[in-house]
Amino acid sequence: MVKEAWPYLAGGVLVTLGLGVWIGAPWAILAALLTLALASFFRDPARRIPQDPRLVLSPADGKVVAIESARGEDAGGRCVSIFLSLFNVHVNRAPVDGRVTGIRYTPGSFLPAYHEKASDLNEQNLILLETGNGPMAVKQIAGVIARRIRCWKAAGDTVSRGERIGFITFGSRVELILPARAELRVAVGDRVRGGTTVVAVFPDGPSAGTAP
Repeated sequence: MVKEAWPYLAGGVLVTLGLGVWIGAPWAILAALLTLALASFFRDPARRIPQDPRLVLSPADGKVVAIESARGEDAGGRCVSIFLSLFNVHVNRAPVDGRVTGIRYTPGSFLPAYHEKASDLNEQNLILLETGNGPMAVKQIAGVIARRIRCWKAAGDTVSRGERIGFITFGSRVELILPARAELRVAVGDRVRGGTTVVAVFPDGPSAGTAP
C-alpha cells in the first residue's frame, strides 16, 4: 500500500469509530466497508518486471484509449494514452531504464480522464526521460475525481524499468510518449498492467550514442 493512503484510512477509521459510538453498528459497518474499499484503491502489488532492454513496459494499469502521433516538441513520435478507472492500481512505473531530465507540472481543469481533451486541458505532470533508445516521457493526468498527482522522482534521478515513479489519486490518465522507431505491441481497447505489459519493442536494441 502506498504511503498516500494513510490520511484517508485514518479518517475512515475515525469516522467508523464515531458512527459506532454515536449512531449505531449498521452505520459503523457501512463505514468500515467503505474504508476497506478505499484501502483497496491504494494497493501497490509487487510485479515481476521483464528485463529485456528492447522492451518498453506500460507505465500504468488500465485501458488503452488512444494511440496518436505525438505533438509539439515530441512530434514524429507516438503517444499511447491509458485510462485508469477507480478499480485499477494507480501506481505509475518507469517504462524503461533511464534518467529523469526534467519534471514539468501544469495546472489545469479536471475533465473526466477518458475525455479526449483531458490530455490538453487537465492538470498534469510530465516526466521527461533520457533512455538508451532516445528521449521518452510519461505524462500523469488528473481526472474529475483525481486531484492529487504525486511524482516520486526529480530531475537527475535514474530509474529502472518497472520502478515506481508516482501515484495519481482516484480515476486518472497516463500517457507514454515514444520515439517513432518503437514498434507498438498494443492497440486501442487493450488492457495493460504497469511494469509487466509490453507496450512497444525496439527490435535493434538501444540506439548508438543514446545511453541513459
